[in-house]
Amino acid sequence: MTWTSSATLAGGIPYYSFPEITIGPITLQTFGIFVAIGILTGVYVAARRNERFGIPREETEKVGFILVGAALVGARILWVLTHREEISSPLDVIAVWDGGLQFTGGFVTAILLAPLVTRSWPRGRRWELLDGAVLGLAIGQAIGRLGCIAVGEHLGGPTDFFLGINYRGGVVVEGPLEVGVTYHSAALYEALWLVPVILVLFWLDRRGARPGVMSGVFIISYGVLRFLTDIVRINDERLFGLTGAQYMSLVLIPFGSWVLWQALRAPAPADTDVASTTPADAPAGSDDADPESPEDDISESVTAEGDSSQDGSSDHEGADRESTA
Repeated sequence: MTWTSSATLAGGIPYYSFPEITIGPITLQTFGIFVAIGILTGVYVAARRNERFGIPREETEKVGFILVGAALVGARILWVLTHREEISSPLDVIAVWDGGLQFTGGFVTAILLAPLVTRSWPRGRRWELLDGAVLGLAIGQAIGRLGCIAVGEHLGGPTDFFLGINYRGGVVVEGPLEVGVTYHSAALYEALWLVPVILVLFWLDRRGARPGVMSGVFIISYGVLRFLTDIVRINDERLFGLTGAQYMSLVLIPFGSWVLWQALRAPAPADTDVASTTPADAPAGSDDADPESPEDDISESVTAEGDSSQDGSSDHEGADRESTA
């Protein structure tokens, strides 16, 4: 469908799609490149952070790639199910290099599989590890959205919004578009609002926020912002007026609120450490040390023997003086 709008070249961000990058004889698919960079960066960030909580980097990387692989399969399956009209051959089912991943399917798949592949990780560190996972997810998602922008995916209708994309040409996944018209780009909006969300997560991490706070903040903010962003999308199938991602958001918001509530009501890590310290753990010389320690008994015994020896010497000298007199 070709849109007409009063939007002109003066509005929006100039946009040319760039689904491919050609380097000599090699042609690279930009969607796949950005998704791969997002995955590698997100897993790396999560692995580095998990090292602080006793999980070797190699273990996080292994689990991360397993979950990402499963999430990609789930995301593609859901996209195929909701875009059946775009499937004309068996190759179209797996052609992820042309775009077509439904975040909802990937997210649900990863959540269901995560408890199984992380069962050997320390349960007492589950909130800290979840914080690292959402930090890596946020960064990877922001980078991956650049791939959606490159191929012209997740578009909305014409707009005069200054952050809309002013189409100048190129092949797009969702089109056709009219040259010179400005359109909403949900992928661009998400990539932009993920930046301050990521900065807040890093700030919370540096401030030593309680375990789970980062996770709760991200899940709530993503749910709210993703719900609002999907309002502008026009090419997704809807059920009762909402997209699949919006239904996911309606689940994420209360779930994130529960995670945040659990994190804030839990004892602070410092309080927990103090409560677990027993007198036997107290350093020597502290108020909690046992005053009747064996070392004190030995010291008192040596002192008493010394006093007794001195008293005996004094009595003996007195007797000698009396004998001489």
